[in-house]
Amino acid sequence: MTGVQDRSAADQITLEIIQEALAAISDEMFAAYRKTAMSAIIYEVLDMGTGITDANGDLASSGAGIPGFVGVLDKAVKRVIEVNGLDGIRPGDVYVTNDPFYGGVTHLNDVVLALPVFAGGTLIAWTATIAHFNDVGGMVPGSISNEANEIFQEGLRLPAVKLIDAGTPIHSVLEIMKVNSRLPDYLQGDLWAGVAAVRLGERRITELAGKYGVDLYLAAVEAYMDYGEQAARHALAALPEGRFELEELQDSGQVYKVIVEIGDDAFVVDVRDNPDQDSGPNNGSRDGVMIAAQMVFMNVTGVGVANAGSFRPLELLTRPGSVFDAQEPAAMAIYYEVEIRLYDAILRCLAPHLGERLPAGGFSSICGTFIGGLHPDTGRHFTIVEPQLGGWGASAWRDGNSAMFSGFHGDTFNCPAEVAEARYGLFVDRLELNPADGGEGRFRGGKGIVLEYRVRSNGCFLTVAYTRSVNLPWALAGAEEGSANYAEVIRPDGTVERHSVVTALTVDEGDVIRIHTGNGAGYGDPRERPREQVLADLRDGLLSSERARAVYGLPGA
Repeated sequence: MTGVQDRSAADQITLEIIQEALAAISDEMFAAYRKTAMSAIIYEVLDMGTGITDANGDLASSGAGIPGFVGVLDKAVKRVIEVNGLDGIRPGDVYVTNDPFYGGVTHLNDVVLALPVFAGGTLIAWTATIAHFNDVGGMVPGSISNEANEIFQEGLRLPAVKLIDAGTPIHSVLEIMKVNSRLPDYLQGDLWAGVAAVRLGERRITELAGKYGVDLYLAAVEAYMDYGEQAARHALAALPEGRFELEELQDSGQVYKVIVEIGDDAFVVDVRDNPDQDSGPNNGSRDGVMIAAQMVFMNVTGVGVANAGSFRPLELLTRPGSVFDAQEPAAMAIYYEVEIRLYDAILRCLAPHLGERLPAGGFSSICGTFIGGLHPDTGRHFTIVEPQLGGWGASAWRDGNSAMFSGFHGDTFNCPAEVAEARYGLFVDRLELNPADGGEGRFRGGKGIVLEYRVRSNGCFLTVAYTRSVNLPWALAGAEEGSANYAEVIRPDGTVERHSVVTALTVDEGDVIRIHTGNGAGYGDPRERPREQVLADLRDGLLSSERARAVYGLPGA
């Protein structure tokens, strides 16, 4: 039971009904956004999130969507309150932000909408959404550039401003947003879908508060947060205490350093001793880095509740001006690779000390792929935004999952070939499991993918920023590392170009963009893998005969 102990059993049941209703409301907001959005990155890939906070911006219900997005929403609402103050906030207002220095947390493509919820004249909650918008201006189509060196080059900045005033849209703000986008109709459609979602959440919460009363509603939220803290501290007590450290070389040549201290009442992540903020876009905000720490905390404790109370034992130490706490006007477009690298490094730091609780390393990159140009059938500009599937690391009990999004990216989906071909004017020629060597062990890592896009018009572009291209997924207990993430461009004359980081590379009709995502690393001595499983991997094309002989010692393979 999640109610407080000093209430009657009936009251505790009512409190739990209210708490579960908040989760249902968040899910309904998510469904509404998905069904009404115009961009496939939202309605197919589900690159979005929804949530509900209390009046102060503390997370009350974590909602649905990408974990790294849901974790943005409470921080965004707090910044909206800080920038605008509570005195001027009225029923029907909607605020918008995308700026990591004004509550946007991530990068300018990710647009947050926040709506205050009033009941009987009292502010009782906020509903909020976040989704990736295909283009918000900036120096290149898609607004993602590996060459940007300040945030002004990355697109339009929306510093927690009001979009709708007491129910009346502020058209000047909307027009400024549209005129700065290369895809203004998509921006407007996705924006109104988000507005519909936060308004739906508002309606459901006011109905809930009306049914049970404002006081009981507020008591339920407070009790749920207290329960989240109790569950987190109980789970924290089961972890081994100690100070754990890791230094990890990155593909860029930099070294990231992580210190984790686990005690009776605190889980401390210290990333102060790290490089200065990047002169390019490979930076994270402190709030974004906090989300990476929060996700690790949830992973290792196994707490099933995610609200503000759940994270009270967590402490993050950063150094302003570092890559993990970048300051204005730092560029932020590739924040996601910085934060997934930190997320993976913290897991790697803890894995040897937590028994068999954590798996080996996976492909651990968002592998964000951006392709754009003129649609050959319509003549309109298109931009495809695709995170990629890859292989997860093996655990002490089973092989890793194949063709999954990273744990950092969460419950999202790849865009179906039929939708990609119709909407983006590309042919999808190939999608299969990656046959590359790597990840062998007593349990093998999951397989990545090989995906081919064939370009249908001249003057298109390709932008990628993949990590784990040089430094491969890490193995455990004597297994083999995984394989690399990278993209190839195959020209009609047979020339092959390999890229892990490139901005606005010109691709023309007949060029093939071939994406390789990594196989996860293995777990345990490969010689302990049962012979019948090795033979099955050979039969299914998941293992080469040369690798079977060299790693598994299988004679005659």
